[in-house]
Amino acid sequence: MSGTLVLCEIDGAIARLTLNRPDRHNSLVPELLEELLTAIAEVRRNDSARLMVLAAAGRSFSTGGDLAAFHEAEDVAAYSTQLVGLLNEAILALLDLPQPVIARVQGPVTGGSLGLVLAADLVVLAEDAFLAPYYVEVGFSPDGGWSALLPERIGHARAAEIQLLNRRVAAEEVKALGLAHAVAPAAELNRQVEAWTEALSAKVDGGLRAAKARLFDAARRASIAEALEAERRSFVDHVTRPETRAGVARFLGRAA
Repeated sequence: MSGTLVLCEIDGAIARLTLNRPDRHNSLVPELLEELLTAIAEVRRNDSARLMVLAAAGRSFSTGGDLAAFHEAEDVAAYSTQLVGLLNEAILALLDLPQPVIARVQGPVTGGSLGLVLAADLVVLAEDAFLAPYYVEVGFSPDGGWSALLPERIGHARAAEIQLLNRRVAAEEVKALGLAHAVAPAAELNRQVEAWTEALSAKVDGGLRAAKARLFDAARRASIAEALEAERRSFVDHVTRPETRAGVARFLGRAA
């Protein structure tokens, strides 16, 4: 891989982070997540940045873990330990970020990339955006907050139905479930983001940071971290199973 996998631009009060692996639908690999963590840390250190926009280049926000990388890994358990561990760090870093986070989402949000959306404070979806888990199709155990964050947000019954049936959830339903705050035509996504950045910029910075901090106090943050770690352990346990290896190969159309 060459090039920068996460673009980071801080222009006055607004920081913009862009997942930049469009040729692979911004699928998650360790290198991308490491760059994302570095960029989030840069925003956190910047005293002038009052809010952050998380976006993605190309047609897809992110299709989750890169299945080809799982298939090709010499030690898939070690690879998965690293990948899901970094994803968990990124989710927690977004939750811990003092500045409010706006997620600008188009196309698919599948697998563990859901965690990046769940960790945002305000979410706008393009009309073509959708969520889908895919874990039961491959044999993976859910990661990215599908068990650590989603049931709390939408209830156990809805979370179970979506995951067990691997149901695709379209943008308007995502909003109705309370996982997004706006849906817009793709051409108007930036307009909604700009409206929110203008509104947030007009608020008292200390008040914004205090409001966000209280949403995830120490006890709730610790509980989320523990649940994400449980996801990582379960993911690593399942990824080495023959049925999962076969499921990945079948999904990719390759020999196991």
